[in-house]
Amino acid sequence: MRTRTDQVAASDGTFDVHLWFPDSGTGPGILLVQEIYGVGRYIEKVALDLAGRGYVVAAPDLFWRLRPHWQGEHTPEGTAASIELASGFDFVKGVVDCALTVAHLRSLSEVRGGVGALGFCLGGSIDYTLAAEVELDAVLSFYGSAVPDSTGLMERITAPLLLVFGGSDPFIKRDRVAVVERAAEGRPNVVMHIEEAAGHAFHNSEAPMFHNPEAAERTWEVALGFLSEHLPVTLSR
Repeated sequence: MRTRTDQVAASDGTFDVHLWFPDSGTGPGILLVQEIYGVGRYIEKVALDLAGRGYVVAAPDLFWRLRPHWQGEHTPEGTAASIELASGFDFVKGVVDCALTVAHLRSLSEVRGGVGALGFCLGGSIDYTLAAEVELDAVLSFYGSAVPDSTGLMERITAPLLLVFGGSDPFIKRDRVAVVERAAEGRPNVVMHIEEAAGHAFHNSEAPMFHNPEAAERTWEVALGFLSEHLPVTLSR
């Protein structure tokens, strides 16, 4: 599998965008938005999975203004350090960086068949917000903590949108998830998937304190089905 790192220009500097390409050489694009741990082992694992299924995956280094190439450890200590670093993160600029990354994806000759976005935790909040500003073909937001307080953005999101939450998430309480459920009612482009017994970051197989393997497997199948429907990979002959 081919990989490379491109540099994308922002108004105040340049940042790295890590790219993974399918063996076919071309495919639909996916913006993959990091958690607070940075573009590390977990994000790379997700990227390899998606690229293996035929997607061109782009993961921007969102913490480049704070600490370039940050990779927090998936331990209590690493989590605390990542939370401290993320406290200085400029969310608005992060959304702009992701919009620039989408534009970069669209400019690549390897990208054919549309562009979608997938984000986890912090990334789930960012790609949800981005979807209200940028045209995308599919958006998958995993346990974005900003979503319950930003349900009004759904009015501006026209892309197919999958919202994933853990029903036992101590950071996004179940009553806050219910707010999102109510906002999603009657919206044909929005799909809710809630794993009632799972907590926060339950898909993260690199974080034993969060990972719920059964919920992660079920949810990933839902996510892949969502991508197959709205951002399909067409095999060229």
